Amino acid sequence: MIIDITKGPNNPILRKKSPDHGKITKKTLKLLKDMEDSMIATNGVGIAAPQIGVNTRVVHITIGKERKTFPMINPEILECSSETEVETEGCLSLPGKWGPVERSVWVKAKFTNEKGEERIMLFDEFEAKIVQHEVDHINGTLFIDHVPEGKLRDKE
Repeated sequence: MIIDITKGPNNPILRKKSPDHGKITKKTLKLLKDMEDSMIATNGVGIAAPQIGVNTRVVHITIGKERKTFPMINPEILECSSETEVETEGCLSLPGKWGPVERSVWVKAKFTNEKGEERIMLFDEFEAKIVQHEVDHINGTLFIDHVPEGKLRDKE
């Protein structure tokens, strides 16, 4: 089911650190499906549970050229490259806002998949930026917090 995206930047759920997600249940699988549906419907490449009003550490990203959806429960960035790149970012919760954000080129993340299996994966380039953006969300941080002063702009 498509859920309306929570808008910010001052909505309290977007600014609150989400607690760990507990046991994977049917409710978890429904949340993942709702997040996937909402992300696809809005042409997003990633979404975090707080963006649909649920305060838990669950994110959904897209990976690969085919933009395969990829759920991550309790994701944690274990390592990140010292090499960074600055790219323009936007956010489903801040429609029409864009700005330059410096992110690591690669990250190693630990998470649980929808089957309850703990995984550690290396993400690079665009996928690394999505992971960092979505993990920021479940930590109560928005991309605009990383944009240098005076560089946030409205979509043209």
